Amino acid sequence: MPQLQNKTAIITGGASGIGLAIAQRFAQEGASVEILDRNEDEMKKAVELIGDSASTQYCDVADAKMVDEVISKIHARRRKIDILINNAGIAHVGNALTTSPEDFERVQRVNVFGPANCLRSTLRFMVADGGGAIVNLASCLSVMAIADRFAYGTSKGAVLSMTYSVAKDFLEQKIRCNAILPGRVHTPFVDGFIAKNYAGREAEMFEKLSKAQPIGRMAEPSEIAYAALFLCSDEASFITGTALPVDGGTLTIR
Repeated sequence: MPQLQNKTAIITGGASGIGLAIAQRFAQEGASVEILDRNEDEMKKAVELIGDSASTQYCDVADAKMVDEVISKIHARRRKIDILINNAGIAHVGNALTTSPEDFERVQRVNVFGPANCLRSTLRFMVADGGGAIVNLASCLSVMAIADRFAYGTSKGAVLSMTYSVAKDFLEQKIRCNAILPGRVHTPFVDGFIAKNYAGREAEMFEKLSKAQPIGRMAEPSEIAYAALFLCSDEASFITGTALPVDGGTLTIR
């Protein structure tokens, strides 16, 4: 039997990259997936790819009022929200001197306020309806450092902390909250970053970034999706407040 049969899952940033892979995997396991994103073209493609089990909603997760409205509409339509995947996020390259206050705030609004807004809005329904499962996409940079990720690392550290907080505060309401700590994942963002910053050296830089992981390659989005599936399934019913590295050994055997 599919692992998520008759479940409703909200996936932020679910129209591309890791979020799309999670949406596809969850739909294949019987879930009705609600994709929240801002890229309408990508959302249309996602629905065409996944089929009738997917719906999309335009949503800026940094806008608390919009998040409340969108999630309330989803609950009214589906009657229950079983799963929340906080995946939407943006990256930034820079250190404490080269990151402007404006860029620092922009990253925190999406990567920190965004998950917080979605948690706040979804938890009220999960509490009332008797439980649920939440997965926050944090990062290896939640617990380690690489050069020039001042704003991004700060934001992902906050995501991990809010994961622990929600797991603690909502135990009695049967809500599990865990985080995934991916290493570098091969997504369109990575390809775009390389093309923008290393024109003419794309193959060289792709190989260099791939070999930065001890396992010798980047993760595929589907590999993160399988981890999310496990954490949201009944097989993980005894797991909460956990940070699961899916990092090719980055944190332990660098």
